[in-house]
Amino acid sequence: MPAKTAHSKTAHSKTAPADAAPADAAPAEATPSQPSETAEAAKSAKSAKPAETAKPSKAAAPAKPARTPKPESRLAMIRRARRINRELAEVYPYAHPELDFRNPFELLVATVLSAQTTDLRVNQTTPALFAAYPTPEAMAAAAPEDLEELIRPTGFFRAKSRSLLGLSQALCENFGGEVPGRIEDLVTLPGVGRKTANVVLGNAFGVPGITVDTHFGRLVRRFKWTEQEDPERVEEEICAIFPKSEWTMLSHRVVFHGRRICHARKPACGACPIAPLCPSYGEGETDPDKARKLLKYEKGGQPGQRLSPPADYPGLPAPPLGARTP
Repeated sequence: MPAKTAHSKTAHSKTAPADAAPADAAPAEATPSQPSETAEAAKSAKSAKPAETAKPSKAAAPAKPARTPKPESRLAMIRRARRINRELAEVYPYAHPELDFRNPFELLVATVLSAQTTDLRVNQTTPALFAAYPTPEAMAAAAPEDLEELIRPTGFFRAKSRSLLGLSQALCENFGGEVPGRIEDLVTLPGVGRKTANVVLGNAFGVPGITVDTHFGRLVRRFKWTEQEDPERVEEEICAIFPKSEWTMLSHRVVFHGRRICHARKPACGACPIAPLCPSYGEGETDPDKARKLLKYEKGGQPGQRLSPPADYPGLPAPPLGARTP
């Protein structure tokens, strides 16, 4: 009998599949398809809140307009105006009329000549004029061409010559050769208006008055004391702000300030002692160093306008006509 092929138990044992994992191998990592993780993912997805849609940003609120300052009351303006006058009195304790004169007639003539020119040019011209015609009688008898030649440096010499001849004759005929001390009489003279009359009355007769020249009118409008342009209206409104006793010296102080610091075209705001009180601060140069270079006359180290200034004037006298300015 043929021999049976020996079959060991091992021969009959099933061979482990080639891809079977060894007994001691770590279990394979779970994949997302496994039920446990799928349930967790579903649970998380269910509980997750949908992403919030970004809300459109609100438009920025418009900026509030700056609060408009309250208009200055009349009482506040008067108080400020009087304080400016006090401050100017400390800055210019030597303020004075800037025309050289020795009597009312010389002041009257010099004021008429000062129209459309500087006080300096008038002061340089009048010594020769008064040497030739010292009185109304002498001037009334002058030959027009001789008078014109003497006052030629002041400009508009023909019209001014007619005024001087006319007022000299009127003084001789109507006032005994004397300058009257009333404004009603002064304004009847040829070439004499309220401005000239107030200059004469205030400085030759001690009668208070406001002198509204170009400097005075410019500054009182910058100070917001008035908005008027007409000289008589300006005079009326400024007189209502100040005591009568202050009128003449107020005029001198304001004119001094206008000629030295508060110039027409480029005021020296940065060197102005009353800048905190001035509503027009900033119209001119505000840099202190640059502003100081704009100062004139004694404030800028230059000669003044009078050849014979008062004893208390701190600056240099003006040079005679034709002389070099130091």
